[in-house]
Amino acid sequence: MSILRVPVTPDDHIAGKDDALATLVEYGDYECPACGAAHPIVNQLRQHFGDELRFVFRHFPLTEIHPNAESAAEAAEFAAEHDRFWQMHEAIYDNQEQLGGPLLIAIARELRLPEQDLEEALLNATYAPAVRKQFLGGVRSGVNATPTFFVNNRRHDGEFGFNSLARAITDAVVETETRIRTAS
Repeated sequence: MSILRVPVTPDDHIAGKDDALATLVEYGDYECPACGAAHPIVNQLRQHFGDELRFVFRHFPLTEIHPNAESAAEAAEFAAEHDRFWQMHEAIYDNQEQLGGPLLIAIARELRLPEQDLEEALLNATYAPAVRKQFLGGVRSGVNATPTFFVNNRRHDGEFGFNSLARAITDAVVETETRIRTAS
């Protein structure tokens, strides 16, 4: 079983409380159909587990098969600089079938982000180093496909359906609760 080699830090894209009993890390690609299918499942899990779950998204664009994945990841990083990562993230997945430069600019406009600045950032690959750093962290952790999930630092090698991930998260919550009780 692989483990997460790059710990979650405040530099990550995190939704949820830092003291959540379980952390779900996804290495994803915005153009990957399987990631698109997993996206609503992740949102269901976040809603189902509430404060017990912290979700972290990391970029893992498979550029050889998904030519728009890198620019989408860079656009999300641009949005993060403007405190709108999660809005961009949701909008990209909600419109995955139209992914490309025009969509990214349209989303930026909708989110009231400076469109010209995004165009320049994409042209200059301003956020490529941040995306590359996340990608390499995934490689170090044994990621070779998307989506890849880690639950409390352990790779989830089961299906990425709701039931499979919910079981893994529930097990992680119980394990954390037991560890806390034992330590008291």
